[in-house]
Amino acid sequence: MSLVNTTVDLGTQAYERLRELIVHGRLAPGSRLIETEIADRLGLSRTPIRSALQRLMQEGYIADTGNGRQSRPYVSPLTKDDALELLFIVGEIEGLAAWRAAQLDTRPALVTELNAINSEMLAEASLGRPSRERLFQLDNRFHRSYVQAGAGPRLLVLNDSIKPQAERYIRLYIDALIDQITVSVDEHERIVNAIASGDPDKAQATVRTNWRNAAERLGGVIARAGELGSW
Repeated sequence: MSLVNTTVDLGTQAYERLRELIVHGRLAPGSRLIETEIADRLGLSRTPIRSALQRLMQEGYIADTGNGRQSRPYVSPLTKDDALELLFIVGEIEGLAAWRAAQLDTRPALVTELNAINSEMLAEASLGRPSRERLFQLDNRFHRSYVQAGAGPRLLVLNDSIKPQAERYIRLYIDALIDQITVSVDEHERIVNAIASGDPDKAQATVRTNWRNAAERLGGVIARAGELGSW
């Protein structure tokens, strides 16, 4: 393997590990990110760390109060405005996919799959101590199923570039509003029914509504807790 490829691979590794730390809250919103400290923590040199920080900054996970040699990167805060923007965009992208999915001849199989996932989600939410990680994975599977069924290649690229940026907010939603997950399950059921009916406009509208409602509910949590939050 060439030196260039090795550097790229290490940069990708650093990116993935840092992103996971940020998404799971192990690097809290507002935390300063110092290259030497991160390099020591991950057991990597500063070059791949620098590359990872630049990529994370481009994707919105990291912000910077300085520039050049005065760079002071930190984990982007969780804000109401950012939550609204990201989740509204996700709703538009996934709404288009649902619009297409509702017109597919194969939608009966998709509907069966969506109903099964939603039933699993309801069962998990009904437990005395539901698993937040399992709820996140089930929610992700639900939305991914109709997106993959209905989206064309360009829409998939858009979704795959935006949806990961919303993961912090989706996880926060599940953490902070776990007692309201059944509301999301009910909204999912409306999405399934709209797709099953073969009504593309209704399918698109129900997906938009699901994400906009989630954004508004989460926005209320962030407004009460503050931008950096205590989660």
